[in-house]
Amino acid sequence: MHASQTGQCPLCNEDGGRVVWRSEGWRLVHAGEAAFPAFYRLICNRHVAEWSDLPASERALAMEAVTLVECLLREHMQPDKINLATLGNVVPHLHWHVIARFGWDSHFPNPVWGAELRLSPQPEIAAVVQALPALEQALASRLDAHFSEGGTHG
Repeated sequence: MHASQTGQCPLCNEDGGRVVWRSEGWRLVHAGEAAFPAFYRLICNRHVAEWSDLPASERALAMEAVTLVECLLREHMQPDKINLATLGNVVPHLHWHVIARFGWDSHFPNPVWGAELRLSPQPEIAAVVQALPALEQALASRLDAHFSEGGTHG
């Protein structure tokens, strides 16, 4: 039985992180993962389990939003890599992970869900955290513009 069938879907009942931006159809949250300070989720506000459950126009709008988040992370954070993922095995509610990865992070080059290889250096984490407010202001502004141009599924 899916979480939505039991009324226990955590992404239907909670924000899933600190909200950076919200529209009628989507929200961007900061995941709050201490070891990965530039980890965001773009979450569909209504319960949808699979990417293919969305109409093509909404998929296009959402994929451009994921791309926008990636571009702004690259611009503001200069990471070594961006990881994109939509899994939903534990929480079958459509959401995209957009994660800036750095060569110094505790798991790099492993996935964030993989084995830790080292401790992340605190000065580097602090520098990323200090840059988040400017990044998030840019994210909110650009996502507002993107979804208002893209139609009603924003």
